[in-house]
Amino acid sequence: MALQDKYKELVDAANTAGATNLQVREQDNVLYIDGDVPNGATKDQLWDIYSRLDPEFRAGDLIMNLNVTSMAPGAKAKVTTTSSNLNIRKGPGTDQPIVGKAAHHEIVTLVEKSEGQWWQIKTDKGVEGYAAAQYLTPVD
Repeated sequence: MALQDKYKELVDAANTAGATNLQVREQDNVLYIDGDVPNGATKDQLWDIYSRLDPEFRAGDLIMNLNVTSMAPGAKAKVTTTSSNLNIRKGPGTDQPIVGKAAHHEIVTLVEKSEGQWWQIKTDKGVEGYAAAQYLTPVD
């Protein structure tokens, strides 16, 4: 089964929910879905569909990078990892040292939403750094 067929329901739901700048591409047996969604509830809905299609996210054949267009500096976001803590890094990238962690479902503050897959955040405990945007869902 082609990956676009496997995740057709997810792509269709993103289109129906009003996702913009949606880009779907397959490369090296991984399907990449990038785009902007109108709110955190839509992003949660799409992650729920993904969770149902690939329980526990074990297949490793999808990377979904959906940005919420309503996010602005000072906005609150919830850490939406599957169950673990989210690494906060010195700079944008997994090659950067970890400066702290945000707990699963912790609420953090957006400092800067840069282009790409990394957002600068700050925890209530004052830890500031970069985190993968795919694990941050705006709090409506």
